[in-house]
Amino acid sequence: MASMHIAIIASKQGGKTYSSKLLRRSYRDAQGRVQKKTLANLSCLSDETIELIRGSLKGKQYVEADAAFEVLRSRSHGAVEAVCVAFQRLALPALLGSTPCRERNLACAMIAARIIRPHTKLDTTRWWEDTTLEETFGIEGAKVEELYAAMDWLLLRQDRIQARLARRHFRDGGLVLFDVSSSQFEGSACSPARRGHNRDGKKSKLQVNYGLLCDVRGRPVAVSVMEGNAADSAALLPEVERLRTRFGLQRMAVVGDHGMIAQVRIDELRQLGGVDWITALKSVSIRKLLRKGILQPARFDDVNLFEILHPDYPGERLVACRNPRLVGQRARTREALMRATEASLDELRQRVSQGTLSGKAEIALQVGERINRWKMKEHFQWEISDDSLSVHRKADSIAQEAALDGIYVIRTSLAESDMNTADCVRSYQALTRVERAFRSIRTVSLRVRPIHHRTADRVRAHIFLCMLAHYVEWNMRQAWTQLLFVDPELEQDAWTRDPVAPAERSEAAERKVATATLDDGSPAWCFRTLIGHLESIARNSCRPKLPRPRTATKTPEVFDLTTTPTEQQQKALEMLKTISPN
Repeated sequence: MASMHIAIIASKQGGKTYSSKLLRRSYRDAQGRVQKKTLANLSCLSDETIELIRGSLKGKQYVEADAAFEVLRSRSHGAVEAVCVAFQRLALPALLGSTPCRERNLACAMIAARIIRPHTKLDTTRWWEDTTLEETFGIEGAKVEELYAAMDWLLLRQDRIQARLARRHFRDGGLVLFDVSSSQFEGSACSPARRGHNRDGKKSKLQVNYGLLCDVRGRPVAVSVMEGNAADSAALLPEVERLRTRFGLQRMAVVGDHGMIAQVRIDELRQLGGVDWITALKSVSIRKLLRKGILQPARFDDVNLFEILHPDYPGERLVACRNPRLVGQRARTREALMRATEASLDELRQRVSQGTLSGKAEIALQVGERINRWKMKEHFQWEISDDSLSVHRKADSIAQEAALDGIYVIRTSLAESDMNTADCVRSYQALTRVERAFRSIRTVSLRVRPIHHRTADRVRAHIFLCMLAHYVEWNMRQAWTQLLFVDPELEQDAWTRDPVAPAERSEAAERKVATATLDDGSPAWCFRTLIGHLESIARNSCRPKLPRPRTATKTPEVFDLTTTPTEQQQKALEMLKTISPN
């Protein structure tokens, strides 16, 4: 068979060209010269048939069209491809380590897995066998012990990686957003795990705190892990020192809430030099300004923000703001909480009148427990005896709080020449982007909690891994803005619209939410469902389906066949190519 071939011979006769299709065999004669022998004239066959014979002579195997193929294995591929495109655009592998190695591949794979399907490390090694993630990153056969070793490898490079991110996204003299959150911890043998202010609402659980540094757009740049009972404000100064020494920022403006940038921390920041701040006053300080007549609510009749100077805040500017939408919201919330408190106390009063609860000390204990449940203690006054209980509202206290509804005061050390009044308010409001990042990391997408690792370094590596995953996800969301249930105009107008007036959705965004479709009629998505939609793109391992019993001497070759993306899937993948690392 190997010496047989198809020869096409062209000849001209009477001004016309004729071609002959001959089946020939090549051989050597006794003198070693190559000779050809024609075995058959195939000129009557079509060109397609000739090509089939030619391929068969070369060793190719053919099956009947109705025999089709058999799928040996199907693996999810589309979401892996989407994340890999984002990785390439962000140069993430080089960001983690300049030299390719298995640990770097495993770290990249864990970041990708956290974006697509967040699981425990053991579950991840089971899950990615059904995807193309293993072969894409070259980590076939990876065991959970290797993942832990890769986490240790990644943690050793955390400072270097975060410094590279800081060079990308921070600029000297620019804004830095900082906030602290916490996540519950499963177990009892980890040194940072403590009982503290539990933001998950699970007071019986141990937790770890972590602080997140973001640029002004809310893009995560660095994360640090602290003990679960550490005060939020205690995390500020170490982060500022890191920004100065490791990230090379000599001048910066740190934005944080009033719990983060407290007066004692401001005193410390003053001594550093080159560090400004934007924060807000606590309600106690606002009431003080109101009592002294320095903050006059009547001024809000004409404007919704104005500046205040006060000797208690030397070298600082105070910007008083009033959001009219918050006035009604807070009034309704307060009334609902007071009614809930009164209902609980009425039930207690009935028990006292019926004699099932008596004794001044026991009654007082029950009152304290119930009145603190909804944090309304300052708005109620009560009288207790051994066999009676009376409770009524404190009108003066309620009126004082109502006067502050919708009012907040921004505090900053930035001069007017550095930042105007409106931008000071906008900068403080940018903290909502850090809160959005925390929601994504903790619950919505990446599910950092609960934390199962037993050592402090593994906990730090796990949280750093989740931060890197959110960094990639943040960029993917930006690229997919037109496909998601978000309003791109709100982001674009954030630094030009009225900073105090409630933000209003554009007509296009309202229409997208109401109809759940885009302008072209295709579906609108949330990030998680779009990732799930891309997962339906599969890579199938196939081979020709031969009749049984198989008589072929050679096993058919296996080949991959990837599902053709839908128009919207292809559009989503193309959009990711617009991601920029800067």
